[in-house]
Amino acid sequence: MLNDLVTRLTLPGLPEWTGLVALLILLLLAVCLLVMPFSVFGVKGRLDSIEAQLDDLRAELRVMLARQSEPRRDTWDATPTIPEPYAPPAPTGRAEPRISWPRQS
Repeated sequence: MLNDLVTRLTLPGLPEWTGLVALLILLLLAVCLLVMPFSVFGVKGRLDSIEAQLDDLRAELRVMLARQSEPRRDTWDATPTIPEPYAPPAPTGRAEPRISWPRQS
């Protein structure tokens, strides 16, 4: 039975045992990928850093909301002054450039 498996897995041009070794290596890699926890790939560390960033953002948002909910103690007038919109000067017609050369005497 083992000899039959070895002959089926034999790679052409290589010794008979290379096919079996290649199959064992592939099986070992597949088992490692299935059994290996995600922290080995670095996912856990990245998730922890993202969670810390989210906590910081939430704390900043809480501070900003607390500032907005406090009553304002402004001493200046609360009515905003609206500036007049910019109006470009009206064109007075087409102005041609004056050429001052060549001078004729």
